[in-house]
Amino acid sequence: MKLFASLLLFFLSMATYSRAQWTLVWADEFNQDGRPDPKNWTYEQGFVRNEELQWYQPENAYCRDGMLIIEGKREQKPNPNYKPNSTNWKESRPTIDYTAASLLTRGLHQWQYGRFEMRGRIDTRPGLWPAFWTLGVKGEWPSNGEIDIMEYYRGMLLANAAWGTDQRYKAKWDDLKKPITEFNDPNWSDKFHVWRMDWDDKSIKLYVDDQLLNEVDLEETYNSDAERKNPFRQPHYLLLNLAIGGMNGGDPAGTDFPSRYEVDYIRVYQKK
Repeated sequence: MKLFASLLLFFLSMATYSRAQWTLVWADEFNQDGRPDPKNWTYEQGFVRNEELQWYQPENAYCRDGMLIIEGKREQKPNPNYKPNSTNWKESRPTIDYTAASLLTRGLHQWQYGRFEMRGRIDTRPGLWPAFWTLGVKGEWPSNGEIDIMEYYRGMLLANAAWGTDQRYKAKWDDLKKPITEFNDPNWSDKFHVWRMDWDDKSIKLYVDDQLLNEVDLEETYNSDAERKNPFRQPHYLLLNLAIGGMNGGDPAGTDFPSRYEVDYIRVYQKK
């Protein structure tokens, strides 16, 4: 009994010590109803990447009852960029069939290293592709570096990092795909979870509910081009989005809409 008490005291003291190392440097608690704080967030607009089905628009993101809600909708309207003979997927679609939102801190807030946390609830039905991720401020993708703190599609939770190869626009990935069935919780998708990244000049560690999913060694993440820069040793900005369909998201045809990606808070800590 004394041994158990001693071990419990040890682990509690270590947890307190770990928390004491970190200082909160930025947060959005989404406590004010209405549009997200423009001092924290800008928006991607239109068809953006991965041949996804959704048209990004700011109207699909709003705060209510202490939550940020990113709403995916099935709604049809004309594609303002439509060109009948175009081979560009962004222009060859005559209509917009789905809408959603993508928020980012680019140009407003950026950080190099720290602890990044998001508490949220994701919709895991077919065709939905929510994410909480970062991109480096300098360089084109993927040489600027991508970190997927939370990404979900087709029954799998992902925890990834990507950087540049010697071919333009071709990434090298350190990725983890975990089927959500492995959590052995039939109600997992109905619950809020905490995703976390601990990032320093040595490694990136990606967690969900304090379970380590993936650890990336930064000595392995130098770009393979002539400059040989390490994109994870520069500041990154945050992105928060709900994608639909596209190259990885799956088929949303049988999914009822609207869909909600709910975020309780996002917090960024750095070492004292």
